[in-house]
Amino acid sequence: MTSTGTAQFFSSRFGISDADLEKLLRTALADGGDYADLYFEHRTNDLLTLEEGILKTATRNISQGVGIRVIAGDKTGYAYADGFETDEILRAARMAGSIARNPGRSDAVPYPASTRPPHALYPVAEPLVDLELAAKLQLLAEADRAARAHDPRIVEARVVLANERKRVLVFRSAGDKTADEQPLTVFQVSAIAAAGRDRQIGIRGGGGRVGLEFFASHPPARFATEAARQAIVLLSAQDAPAGPMPVVLGPGWPGILLHEAVGHGLEADFNRKGLSAFSGRMGQKVASEICTVVDEGTLPHRRGSLNVDDEGHPTGRTVLIERGILTAYMQDALSSHLTGAAPTGNGRRESYAAIPMPRMTNTFMLPGESTPEEIIRSVKRGLYAVHFGGGQVDITCGKFVFSASEAYLIEDGRITAPVKGATLVGNGPDVLTRVRMVANDLALDEGIGTCGKEGQNVPVGVGMPTILVDEITVGGTAAS
Repeated sequence: MTSTGTAQFFSSRFGISDADLEKLLRTALADGGDYADLYFEHRTNDLLTLEEGILKTATRNISQGVGIRVIAGDKTGYAYADGFETDEILRAARMAGSIARNPGRSDAVPYPASTRPPHALYPVAEPLVDLELAAKLQLLAEADRAARAHDPRIVEARVVLANERKRVLVFRSAGDKTADEQPLTVFQVSAIAAAGRDRQIGIRGGGGRVGLEFFASHPPARFATEAARQAIVLLSAQDAPAGPMPVVLGPGWPGILLHEAVGHGLEADFNRKGLSAFSGRMGQKVASEICTVVDEGTLPHRRGSLNVDDEGHPTGRTVLIERGILTAYMQDALSSHLTGAAPTGNGRRESYAAIPMPRMTNTFMLPGESTPEEIIRSVKRGLYAVHFGGGQVDITCGKFVFSASEAYLIEDGRITAPVKGATLVGNGPDVLTRVRMVANDLALDEGIGTCGKEGQNVPVGVGMPTILVDEITVGGTAAS
């Protein structure tokens, strides 16, 4: 459905006219706000889970509502209605306006209207949320069979398919109206391997803003086989060494370390409040000169991409760090307005019930000139981290802790034994200054990333080429 078709969806199905939108804005701004926006959302999602070879979960939900935001200076009022009843929305508009109440204000600087045309990044021929249940079950069953067939030590498999179609309409007091239809799919396989009392799990998945056609090039069996392979590898893994050492991060999903350790610190709200390790460092060297980091919301069909962000601004490509120099922060409308920086299309929210804030879309490091083989050969003894599980970061100082779910020793320039229990401990800004080699094999993740911030979760993408960090502290259980 086109953006025009989405706007007509709200008009024809719920009777939301341009006159209604204008009335809501007038009501929201009646108490002296500088700016207001309306965010209408209609979301359909389903979730299927296959465990022990049988369907354990099958749910389908529909939610709808509108969030109303009013800004006066640096004060924000926000209220929402669970539905599209006129009286309820008007009540929310009055509440948001009263929270940001600023009578008599006359020196407000206008908020800019969108200047770029919206994109068309994810046309989908057959949305998975509309697919018949039997066809979805075939995808789950194919993955389950492939995982169990990989090795007799695979004792269990869990397959999850989650689909969503979200329709949004944004109307802003700057005078512009934007609409979008956003499909989203994630397919994930967990395989458990057992040998005696030792049990290990491997997890792989993929997805994006895609339809059924995604599985033609990404068959369910591929994810299942990879999950099973990882679980089997971990059965033979030795305890990870501990201590500072060179670490090679593989391409693709290891970009989650970049996302957490550096990306959040480059979001504009943390920086205008002086809370980030990168605050006040614009134009300074914050990374090795071979590091260039971008956030790009315009990659077709990617999980983190958006035609327009959740404030109605078209997404774009923002170079955050260029050859080691901090060049930009990711902006939402409020931070852009308060700091005078150009909007970057990074205003995002979890749903109509949540206030927008600057968030990442697809964040990754650009490729360098080395080859992966050259990087591995350059390491006498170190760690090669291929895949990560969970992690934590402190935005104010940049300290992070990440667990590697698949990693190997590097000995005399060769990848050797698999290890388990490895954690990476360090400081995000410091790690970027320690990058010594960047390979030419940039890869993005398969499409499973979800980012949390202040209680809100949004889909994101990450990516990275193979890189060498000359020293990171590795937490493990074996002496290095």
